[in-house]
Amino acid sequence: MKARIKWVEERTFVGESGSGHKVVLGTASGPEGKTPGPSPMELVLIGAGGCSAFDVVHILEKGREPVEDCVVELDADRAEQDPRVFTRIHMHFVVKGRGLSAKKVERAVALSIEKYCSASAMLAKTATITHDFEVVDTATPA
Repeated sequence: MKARIKWVEERTFVGESGSGHKVVLGTASGPEGKTPGPSPMELVLIGAGGCSAFDVVHILEKGREPVEDCVVELDADRAEQDPRVFTRIHMHFVVKGRGLSAKKVERAVALSIEKYCSASAMLAKTATITHDFEVVDTATPA
């Protein structure tokens, strides 16, 4: 796997993945405190959520569960001292589908966090990672 980061100006950078996708990232700069994009640590958190969401959807589809949507909401704390690693991460999964099995969703979430998600495995070296989930049955009228 490869990536390339190019400094643009001030605290703005463009990251390019080995597959050619680009993302603007940076931290606040200037008197307005504007951010040009997510910070590197926000991207790490987004990556962990994306990794887990991918796993959950894949596991449920493989088990022929009627999954229609999966959202992961993440909340994290970082250390006060440098390096400001993540110390706590909570992942809340909202999984939607018609007649989804809550037990299978619970299993898919646990497998992702505890076994398959490499991003979570790395972050677990410094952070306590917790998770919960909710199942929304789309067959039930809102």
